[in-house]
Amino acid sequence: MSDKGKEKITIALNGRIDSNNAAQAENGILKELEGKAPAEVVLDAEQLEYISSAGLRVILRLKKRWKDIRIVNVNSDIYEILDMTGFTEMMTVEKAYRVVSVEGCEEIGRGANGNVYRIDQDNVVKVYKHAEALAEIQHEREVARLALILGIPTAISYDVVRVGDSYGSVFELLNARSFSKILATEPEKMDWCVEEYIELLKKIHGTLVPKGKLPDMKETALNWARFMLDYLPEEAGKKLVAMVEAVPQDDHMIHGDYHTKNIQLAGDEVLIIDMDTLAVGHPIFELASMFNSFIGYSELHHEKILDFQGFDFRTGSEFWRKSLAAYLETECGAKIEEVENKARIIGYTRMIRRSIRRGGLEREEDLAEIELWKKNLLELLEKTDTLLYSPGELEIEADRENLPQVQLFVEERLNAADCPPKAQMQIALAVEEIFVNIASYAYAPDKGKATVRVEVSGEPVKVIITFIDKGTPYDPLAKQDPDVTAKAEERQIGGLGIFLTKQVMDDVVYEYKDNQNILTLKKDL
Repeated sequence: MSDKGKEKITIALNGRIDSNNAAQAENGILKELEGKAPAEVVLDAEQLEYISSAGLRVILRLKKRWKDIRIVNVNSDIYEILDMTGFTEMMTVEKAYRVVSVEGCEEIGRGANGNVYRIDQDNVVKVYKHAEALAEIQHEREVARLALILGIPTAISYDVVRVGDSYGSVFELLNARSFSKILATEPEKMDWCVEEYIELLKKIHGTLVPKGKLPDMKETALNWARFMLDYLPEEAGKKLVAMVEAVPQDDHMIHGDYHTKNIQLAGDEVLIIDMDTLAVGHPIFELASMFNSFIGYSELHHEKILDFQGFDFRTGSEFWRKSLAAYLETECGAKIEEVENKARIIGYTRMIRRSIRRGGLEREEDLAEIELWKKNLLELLEKTDTLLYSPGELEIEADRENLPQVQLFVEERLNAADCPPKAQMQIALAVEEIFVNIASYAYAPDKGKATVRVEVSGEPVKVIITFIDKGTPYDPLAKQDPDVTAKAEERQIGGLGIFLTKQVMDDVVYEYKDNQNILTLKKDL
């Protein structure tokens, strides 16, 4: 008659409770509760067929004795009686849920807390992984409603059902197809999927959420990082935590599980589903989740993505990199790699923690994944100092071979600003001279990084390009200009680079600040 747990006691109400057996039913319930002080009493009315005022009096006496009591699985006829007598106002009464089976149904979505199945042509159901899922369902309905109000195209659940031992939310999605299915069956639509996928992502990331309406993803990521303190070398663990702590507060929306199985094409409308992971925070946390979905989880065992997304690892890798390039609005491989590496740091942290918490250290296959992710994470932590990035800033190894990447990065930003061809040529010349100078001398004989920042501002329009390195302090402007009127045999080789830069730019300024060389070039357009 009961299912006893640590926090609550569940008691089944069976058949009829009327004047003939109310006292007997009450005695049975009291016997179940004798000597106990449960945090909650749950009356399961799934098998209750009839209740009269005598039965209601039993429930009322129980309510007076145990404050935290609720009735669940109430059929519509019994619910009507409880409602008209005010019991639904004085205590929690939950209706019985329609039973739905997903056996043989197509899985069209998959998220952290549940999977989505098509149950007929018009409807889908998200089945939660946890038996105690009603609170999660309520949370998801609330945040999905918030997202819709804020302009994010999503579906709102219109019904809650029982699915096996758990619960599900039912949504209307007429003939919807996931982007995963489109990529798997119509690979020629890859670029279209990337365009729509990133357009929706930017809409989400551009949405400011009222304070306190959604959880802060930074706090979640901090928990991941702090967990890793027991599994990384001390300095690496501290650096990881410090990098997450340094990410600024951001009240813009992030989805938290943004992959192609959660993006649906319903008719000609692109919708996002699986909203229970909705949060606010810096986009790097979103990009980390995306990296995991398309590469990270399948990095060692490529076949995993086929089971998860329905397409192969090559397709996932191509889609990820095209999407990241579109999101950053750049074809500069160095910029894409820079941001990807920052996302990978968070991504590996999350995957390692998840696997360890699920017993991964005890299974040989999982242990191999953990070791790979840990190795990659430690390598990234050695060469990365911040999780932050800027679309107008490139962090790159100061190496002559990287000059084409620097030039491409600067060129893209100049094109976006409609920079005239002559000015572009002059800026390109200055960029080459300065970057090659840093690559040749700043860290010699070692290697180090340089930051190239491009800003376009003001009226009239002005381009400002800043080079930053942590190499040997050196003011190139202190060097005397070469005598360009001297004869060839009187000239020294070299020294023209800085001279040319000063000639073609409107202003060149150097400062040494915070242990960094900072050289700023300005050009009026």
